[in-house]
Amino acid sequence: MNGENRAGALGYQRRGPGEEEAHQTEPIPRVAGPLTGTAFPERDGISGNADELTQPIPALGRTPGNVRSEQHTEVIPAVGEPHGSGTSEHPEAEDAEPETTEQQQEGKRSLLKASGSMAVATLVSRITGFGWKLVLAYTVGFGVVNDSFTVANTLPTSIFELLIGGVLTSVIVPVLVRAQKSDEDGGRAYVQKLLAASGVVLLAGTLLSLLAAPGLVWLYMGDSEKASPELATGLAYLLLPQILFYGASALFGALLQSKHVFGPPAWAPVLNNVVIIATLLIYRALPGELTLNPVRMSDAHLLTLGIGVTCGVFAQAFIQLPALRKTGLSFVPRLGWDSRLSEFGGMTLWMLGYVGVSQVGLLALSRVATSSDPGSWAIYNYVWMLLQLPYGVIGFSVMTAILPRMSAAAADKDHARMVDDLSLGNRLSTVALLPISAIMTALGVPIAVALFSIKDGSGSTEQLGLALAVSSFGVLPFAITMMQMRAFYAMKDARTPTLIMVVMTVFKVLMAIAVGALIAPENVVLGLTFTNSFTFVVGSLVGELWLRSRLGPLGSRRFLNTLGRTLLASVAGALVAWLISSGVDGLVSDGLVSGWLRLASGGVCGMVVILACMWLLRVAELQPAFSRITGLLRRR
Repeated sequence: MNGENRAGALGYQRRGPGEEEAHQTEPIPRVAGPLTGTAFPERDGISGNADELTQPIPALGRTPGNVRSEQHTEVIPAVGEPHGSGTSEHPEAEDAEPETTEQQQEGKRSLLKASGSMAVATLVSRITGFGWKLVLAYTVGFGVVNDSFTVANTLPTSIFELLIGGVLTSVIVPVLVRAQKSDEDGGRAYVQKLLAASGVVLLAGTLLSLLAAPGLVWLYMGDSEKASPELATGLAYLLLPQILFYGASALFGALLQSKHVFGPPAWAPVLNNVVIIATLLIYRALPGELTLNPVRMSDAHLLTLGIGVTCGVFAQAFIQLPALRKTGLSFVPRLGWDSRLSEFGGMTLWMLGYVGVSQVGLLALSRVATSSDPGSWAIYNYVWMLLQLPYGVIGFSVMTAILPRMSAAAADKDHARMVDDLSLGNRLSTVALLPISAIMTALGVPIAVALFSIKDGSGSTEQLGLALAVSSFGVLPFAITMMQMRAFYAMKDARTPTLIMVVMTVFKVLMAIAVGALIAPENVVLGLTFTNSFTFVVGSLVGELWLRSRLGPLGSRRFLNTLGRTLLASVAGALVAWLISSGVDGLVSDGLVSGWLRLASGGVCGMVVILACMWLLRVAELQPAFSRITGLLRRR
């Protein structure tokens, strides 16, 4: 995953891989982060990098701080949280109260300003991340080259997550903030030891990965004649150094955010994406084509693609250095181990287990895809990228708003309030995402034709559209599963999310094997995208059962009421969208123009019908919005 994905995955972006950034298909729940990868669903949204889009991605969107909310809310007091209640027994305390309140209000305004800036950065990061993926498709198509690049670009983010990614987001940042507040040197020694230890781990991991590059590629691709392990290996040699730069970016971002500097970490993935776009434009301008037989490391196309994309991650890391220097932190490493890094060892091990298990599912999908029709793995990842968009833009925002309330309720052991917040989050996700999911199902082919019909013929784009249509049902289950994961993390439980991922991965592996054995090669990608979405249905059901055992009844009746009404409205709107799209299809012969006309006319009319039906069905969660719109219209 690249900038966005990794960043997203780490929470400041995703990307990444997660966002909702982790792996493209098994995102590690994170508080923030845009999608930047190609193998991690993560990156809860789309990060600017292939890694985010195709790696266990995180998520999409960021919050102040570079830690998973699940851990952050349990270790560090919330910003502006009062450290006491009631009336003070000391007059001095009462006299100081107005100043304290004023300081709290100023802190809240600063936090809101930072959040607004990061929201803009996340949006730009998603747009540019989506843009470079489109440019890649236009440049190399959906064939063997794209498959090979996707596999090779998955490796750095996957290995980074296993080496240090989960530790960074779950342990290092909370302890860093504590060290800066409690240590006499302001955490200086801790930072120096952190940089030294992380540098050693990242450098060793990068060197070992380079030596093992052929074997790593084999794990993801096998020896299929329909793929090009040689090209993927050549690209891997050029892309694996990203491990070191992802680590530097993560560490620099963590240090900055611990100092309440949020802008550079948020905007860094945008630079990554811009560098990749420039790389692809240079690639397009090169004479000739990339040679596949034989693959030569001296090939200008190969060197441009590999070195250029790696330079994007390099830029993402080192653009943060000027801001980091202004904080006064020392960059001189100091060998040694700080005992505080071991405080949360159990949670860290479960986090690493989550990443490791998710990689097993990714390997199964990748090997089946690369052994089928050429381009299947690229199509799979583009479909996942499109499915991440609604979650990254809307679903993650809902979760970010609900998470502080849910975490506070968990800290107070107020299960009733926590259930109410979880139910509200799931219902808001339903009314926001289910209509989009329905439209994507009805208009999968027009969406693909409109976006991807420039490079390849109709075969690849229509296959991508069909894959999008058969898997769009997974958008809402994915959002609900991520919400449930955060509920467990809010209760300081990192074990249960990992066990849920184990169940999901078992289904994923078995279904992937069945798809490869039973479905024709040209349709394997349809089965794999369906499999990925179905595992989130499994995950949401398993999460529901485990949460019930911890919290009691979860207000399922109210959720099902909202789900039923929204589903009826969505089906009606999707049917209208499909009918209009089918009618427009026969009026225009040009594929690209037809795709955009079908998408625009069908999408707009379908959404209007859905909103009208939801208003008629009195979907409670949308009533405030409807009332506000009605009020504005009356004033005019």
